[in-house]
Amino acid sequence: MIIAAMNTSTIKQGAVRLNELGLIRAQGEDAAKFLHSQLTQDFALLGLDTARLAGFCSAKGRLLATLIGWKAAEHEILLALPADVLPAILKRLSMFVLRAKCKLSDATADWPLWGLIGDPAPGERWQLVRDADDATAVTIRLPDAGAQARYLRAQPATTAAPALPALAPADWQWLAVESGLAWVGAATSEQFVPQMLNLELLGGVNFQKGCYPGQEIVARSQYRGTLKRRTFLYELDGGALPGQEIFHSEDPGQPAGLVANAASRDGRSLLLAETKIAALASGSLHLGAPDGPLLQPRALPYALTEPQ
Repeated sequence: MIIAAMNTSTIKQGAVRLNELGLIRAQGEDAAKFLHSQLTQDFALLGLDTARLAGFCSAKGRLLATLIGWKAAEHEILLALPADVLPAILKRLSMFVLRAKCKLSDATADWPLWGLIGDPAPGERWQLVRDADDATAVTIRLPDAGAQARYLRAQPATTAAPALPALAPADWQWLAVESGLAWVGAATSEQFVPQMLNLELLGGVNFQKGCYPGQEIVARSQYRGTLKRRTFLYELDGGALPGQEIFHSEDPGQPAGLVANAASRDGRSLLLAETKIAALASGSLHLGAPDGPLLQPRALPYALTEPQ
């Protein structure tokens, strides 16, 4: 039985430096066109007032990384992604630039990234607001965690830290997992097609755009058959790490899922885990081994839907 998650935080507002994320800069006349050809979202029509959640897939449709992209200027796009896969993703993307007028570089040191929480403001997720005195400094609405609004803040390195109370990294990570958005980093690269992580439900896949690596497989998963795996939210006693396997009590001989993201505090963990949908019908799920810690299902903040 899936039950509602407990109220995880009484913190009303705060800011934390997101050292676990890095930035890739795509600069040049063809920057948007190039990224449009490589990622699961539409970057050709990317405006100045919105961001895009996207995936970068292998030819087999498996996610190499998840990213959030936005325009820093008319011909300059920034991509936020887990820092532990940034070098590999930068190298792989650079292989496909060829004659495109686009230069890729690591811009992590130029734009520190911050996670902000606060009272919900008008607007939808992925909406972008630019500072009035510096248009390169942006605040992006992320998926909320319950009633807690979350934002990604990118600003020049010379800009002072956000004037908000310090937020503990563990609190930010807990809310990030609670929001239902799973990041693909080094521990889970090439483990999931986008729909296994519910990426299309969060606006991370555009099924009307042109080709990109793995596009045919991603489209087939959407239109030709029922998904057998989705990402669900769980809580458990003890710690958990991305990449750990999950086992089902009625089929202990093989894994039933994989942890995508996890957050731990106060002796408990909250995790997003890709799981066989059939495994939720009966029995119990356990972390790491058939007799490992019991996973307690929690309600996702959005409804799961089957591809049409």
